[in-house]
Amino acid sequence: MTFDFAAGPQGTVMPPTPTSPSEGRTTLVTVDIVVLVIYFLLVLAVGFWSMLRTKRSTVDGYFLAGKSMTWWPVGASLFASNIGSGHFIGLAGSGAAAGIGAIAYEWNGMLMVLLLGWLFLPIYISSGVTTMPEYLQRRFGGRRTQLFIAVLSLFIYIFTKISVDMYAGALFIQLALQWNIYLAIVLLLSVTAIYTVAGGLAAVIYTDAAQTAIMLAGALTLMGFSFAEVGGWSALMEDYADAIPSIRVPNSTCGIPRDDAFHIFRDPVTSDLPWPGVIIGMSVPSMWYWCSDQVIVQRSLAAKNLTHAKGGSLLAAYIKILPFFAIMLPGMISRILYTDEVACADPQLCEEICGNSVGCSDIAYAKLVMELLPAGLRGLMMAVMIAALMSSLTSIFNSASTIFTMDLWKSFRSRASEWELMIVGRVFVLVLVVVSVLWIPVVQASQGGQLFIYIQSISTYLQPPVSIIFLMGCLWRRTNEKGAFWGLAIGLVIGCIRMLLDFIYPAPLCFEEDDRPDVLKYVHYLYFSTMLSFITLVVVVVVSLATEEPKPEQISRLTWFTRFDPVKPNQQVFTVEQSMTDLEVVNNQTDEMEKTEQEGSNGKARHHRRDSASSVSSIRSQSRLMSALYWLCGMERRRQSDDDPPPAPAPEPTVCSLEEKPRLRLLVNVNLLICLSVTAFIIGYWA
Repeated sequence: MTFDFAAGPQGTVMPPTPTSPSEGRTTLVTVDIVVLVIYFLLVLAVGFWSMLRTKRSTVDGYFLAGKSMTWWPVGASLFASNIGSGHFIGLAGSGAAAGIGAIAYEWNGMLMVLLLGWLFLPIYISSGVTTMPEYLQRRFGGRRTQLFIAVLSLFIYIFTKISVDMYAGALFIQLALQWNIYLAIVLLLSVTAIYTVAGGLAAVIYTDAAQTAIMLAGALTLMGFSFAEVGGWSALMEDYADAIPSIRVPNSTCGIPRDDAFHIFRDPVTSDLPWPGVIIGMSVPSMWYWCSDQVIVQRSLAAKNLTHAKGGSLLAAYIKILPFFAIMLPGMISRILYTDEVACADPQLCEEICGNSVGCSDIAYAKLVMELLPAGLRGLMMAVMIAALMSSLTSIFNSASTIFTMDLWKSFRSRASEWELMIVGRVFVLVLVVVSVLWIPVVQASQGGQLFIYIQSISTYLQPPVSIIFLMGCLWRRTNEKGAFWGLAIGLVIGCIRMLLDFIYPAPLCFEEDDRPDVLKYVHYLYFSTMLSFITLVVVVVVSLATEEPKPEQISRLTWFTRFDPVKPNQQVFTVEQSMTDLEVVNNQTDEMEKTEQEGSNGKARHHRRDSASSVSSIRSQSRLMSALYWLCGMERRRQSDDDPPPAPAPEPTVCSLEEKPRLRLLVNVNLLICLSVTAFIIGYWA
């Protein structure tokens, strides 16, 4: 059931009247469906092409794309992994609800992705690690910090990434096709599952690059239509303040645009985004996301060398200027054009319009797509939203599977076979999806209908302690395992308490009295992030100084000051590749034992060969099926025949070089200065 709104006397809005889904709403037509089909064929073609280019039978090839990626697919994949459907829906919704303030998160990310390329990546590359929990295990020793971070990363993926992206993509499809939101979620998951079958980080990165081009083309096209419809830049600046819905709760601020809508730095006490919190409290969680999150770092580690990794960071930083113009400003225009729906201020009316009594600002972007774009371009924008969803989901699924399988499951089953590890990784993805679906109703009702603000507020409760641990581990040699663990544990306990209070005492609506505890009412979540970071830092420093120093092998090539240390002859860089090689050796030995036993039994029962011919044929057909399944999963398992040569010994692990060609290093450094100057200018202009 959908609703149309009829204009009454003096421009007031009459009560909604029910209409059928086919009346009064723009839906996709045949040409839009054709565009969508072409998009899916293009993405699948790129995925299979890139899949065939990489040797996925090795762990290095499967999880790090063979470390062969150049700067442009790395940068495009960094951007695509970050800009999911949650960004299109949430960033535009925040623009419609409260102005440009939330764009500070994007421009802060520009600085952090550059920090990744120039500070953190050299350390990760010199250490030779594959996952971020693995780095902590090598840097601090022991297992508890590694397991702690692995579990926390998976929780963060559920709370702030997977469920949010699924909800945002499903919301868009619901508005376009009038489907039930959970039916839309099932459809999205089915499509993503098909896409994920291609497997391997190389396929994900190259398809991300293609989808980045599609996202930018579609978003910039919609931006042009939006500005043309509203009357240009000056009309946006003037009309946004007058975009007040016709039906409001009397004697309240409901539905009234903010006076500081076009400012990033806002009042430090009474505003929704206080400027001291934007500078400090926003940067620390952002550092976790861009500099120590497996989803982001894994793409940079796939670059062929450090220069290409830096180039990828630069490209991602430059592209991140565009969401302000292509996503946030169109969201603000949507409020001007469709004020009574996008900016609805009456809970009952909001429930009828978008099914969310808290607010409907999250429909701002989808509303523009369905109302402004002609046939064909609506299909393109639907492809853009699905591209954003799929690029982020497949990236998260790949990284979450890596962390769970290699850092958690293998910790408890050190002799698990390759087959077991691959099966566990894929089953875990299904569990991750189910939990995320169950969390969607909480996402839907949180933070006043502003999806983007929900993401960031949760991040400030869980991510600052992790950022401090990585920062201290990389920059302070004296940091030890006890300091890191207790700083992380105490910081997360405090953060979780605040997060639980936020869910127990949700923010009141604009016409309700705020009776929450003082820690919620008077301590903004960005200020809380700052305090949480400071508490964690103090605990790490005090405990580290009060306990023993870390061992030399926990320092060499694992900090900024020791990244160029020579590798000792007996020093081994433990990687996931080695662990998988060990498993393959065990599997081969087991296969040889089974083969010997089988030959012995065959010698005793040769007269039964003719009777078992059909069984042999059945086994061969099953072997072909299993080989196909292994290939789809990015593995190739071959049994050796008697004529095959013995396996070659595993190669010595190569130490990743930090050397750069002087001219290329100069080129990226000059671009670094240019990018920093551009970032400082745009932040200062809108501050």
